Amino acid sequence: MPNLHFTRRRLLTTGGAVLAASALPAYASNLAPTPSMRGGSNNYRPGAPVVERIGGGGFWMTGTVRRAGDGAPLAGQRIQIWAHTTEGHERDPQSHGATLTDENGEFRLEMPQIVPAFGQAHGHLAYDDPTYKTVFLRPVMQSPKDTTLSAHFVLQPV
Repeated sequence: MPNLHFTRRRLLTTGGAVLAASALPAYASNLAPTPSMRGGSNNYRPGAPVVERIGGGGFWMTGTVRRAGDGAPLAGQRIQIWAHTTEGHERDPQSHGATLTDENGEFRLEMPQIVPAFGQAHGHLAYDDPTYKTVFLRPVMQSPKDTTLSAHFVLQPV
């Protein structure tokens, strides 16, 4: 018979693997909607076009979109993204673009490197479709050298 030595770490790791493999739903119930962030709507341009990439690229903005309450992923949702980058200011039309979420509620858009504006490297994202309440986000990067930034939306139906 093998010698089974369970440390606290092994027990937690094993327990986590069992939970992950169980038949629990992939999303949570009673998930609260994301509130708009102060400064998130700065330099917003309604109707920015859906694009393959903003500018020359090199930086990735990623995230997820889920429904408030049950946390179900939302496919086909339009997320607008803009920022102060190596190629333009956040108020410039060429610094704005939109993308759509995939079947898993995930989005990803390549853009130029975000650079600090007013002392902080940050991006702006908006959900602005009439199906759910509008949400503006303004996530701040940990370092201006980061090459990715993620933002997550939990949307409340109107």
